[in-house]
Formats: sequence, C-alpha cells, structure tokens
Amino acid sequence: MFRRKKIDFGLCFPKCNSIHTFFMFQAIDVVMTDINHQIKYIYPKLKPWKIISPKRNVYYTYELPLGSANNLKINDIFKEY
Repeated sequence: MFRRKKIDFGLCFPKCNSIHTFFMFQAIDVVMTDINHQIKYIYPKLKPWKIISPKRNVYYTYELPLGSANNLKINDIFKEY
C-alpha cells in the first residue's frame, strides 16, 4: 500500500476472508485459501480501488505480485516459499 515501486513480495493475512485495494497504485494477484492452504478463490490482476467481499471457508488471504498466480488453480494446495 502507498508504494509506487513495483511490488516484489507477497503478504499473508491469516483469519482474513475479505480485502480491499484502496490506496494502492498497481494491480496485484490475490489468492484465498482455507485453513489447510487449499485454494478456494483466485483473483488475478486485481486493480486498485476494488473490494473482495467476505468469502465462506477462507482462512488465509495472500496478496502477491502481479503474475504470481498465473499457474495456480482452484483446489491446488498453496505452498508458501
């Protein structure tokens, strides 16, 4: 948030089932998983000033650099590196 440089790292938000991209200057990829890290939702190229409303069965929300979610699919197990 508030960064004009290219985003080159991801953030993990436990116990988070909704997000917004207010005050961001660039698009990001968002991945939402259950408590076992099974992917439930993928939002590639989420633009600034958008809202993802609360989702059922989501425990972790990951904000990732643009392009990071290209090879991910629903029901895959998301592994943090």
